[in-house]
Amino acid sequence: MPHYHTLGKVPHKRHTQFRKADGSLYAEQLVSAEGFSDVYSLVYHTHEPTRVTHIDASYSVAPHIAIDKNLQHRSFLGFDVPPADDYLESRKYVLVNDDVYLALAAPRKSMADYFYKNSGAHEMVFVHRGKGVLKSMYGNIPFAYGDHLIIPKGIIHQFEFESNDNRLFIVESKETFRFPKRYTNHAGQLLEHSPFCERDIRKPQQLETHDEQGDFLVKIKRDDTIWPYHYQTHPFDLVGWDGYLFPYAFSIHDFEPITGRVHQPPPVHQTFETPSFVVCAFVPRLYDYHPQSVPAPYNHSNVDSDEVLYYVDGDFMSRKHVVQGMISLHPTGIVHGPHPGTVEKSLGKKETGELAVMVDTFRPLKITTEALHIEDKNYYKSWVEND
Repeated sequence: MPHYHTLGKVPHKRHTQFRKADGSLYAEQLVSAEGFSDVYSLVYHTHEPTRVTHIDASYSVAPHIAIDKNLQHRSFLGFDVPPADDYLESRKYVLVNDDVYLALAAPRKSMADYFYKNSGAHEMVFVHRGKGVLKSMYGNIPFAYGDHLIIPKGIIHQFEFESNDNRLFIVESKETFRFPKRYTNHAGQLLEHSPFCERDIRKPQQLETHDEQGDFLVKIKRDDTIWPYHYQTHPFDLVGWDGYLFPYAFSIHDFEPITGRVHQPPPVHQTFETPSFVVCAFVPRLYDYHPQSVPAPYNHSNVDSDEVLYYVDGDFMSRKHVVQGMISLHPTGIVHGPHPGTVEKSLGKKETGELAVMVDTFRPLKITTEALHIEDKNYYKSWVEND
């Protein structure tokens, strides 16, 4: 997890009087995970954060399941998802289970007239195209191509895009995104053999205190439902905060690959873990340097997880016909491996320029109606060798 961070003004001691220039008190708020037992931040509002004026009618955003049980290799063309103006409306769920939702989004416009909070899941937003600023009460995080934006559950935020050409791969998790245990010490510090370190984690900066009253719409999601809440005061009215719970960014371009004399398995590419799935980053790297090494990955039958690859950029030595934004799904227990001809082709190669994000789930994934609209229906036949 990210280490301690603070911005703005905070009192010398927590839970003590902290007054404005006019003598009135700032409103202290504890934002904490797992009740009072995990990471937390203490934030200080200009106004009480509880001033709800009214709540509009809720509406469902539940994914529509087309295939509940899947045992077939599948591929989906993510860039075939049509752009939409609104950020939330642009999000299309493609693969889901009770632990994690995988979505694609192509928003054309910034969130100018509302804020968003996911109260049911933590979010990882991978930026494939576009740049801008992720805004929250904790401050601003500029983002660009290749960034993983980690937004903990319950954080009100806005996306501000610089253009209308944006492509996002979004992972919603019921569990917290954590750094792999094998890369951290007992204090949570990333170890020397980790492929990234704290210097690569970009925390919120430029705290903006919006001392404003009016009508502020916050769309809150939980249980596949959006509740439109109207607040009397601006949600980004903090004068200061400190703690361990806050959004942050990590670029895939800052991941330092681990290589070896022979082919290294996917865990060396891991970036995040939860009890129900892991996330990996495949980045440009040198190939194996054993004189008889086979750079292409071996055939693999994973008996405990569904494997999902989101292809970002570059040339993949083990796959044919890969395009940007493509998603491949290899379900539990069915063998998958390099496409015909790619093993021989990989021999003698010195490096790869591939860029991808992988999500391996420990429970089977269901396929949505939206996914079927963009499916390459012949993908499962792509290992057949044609004479």
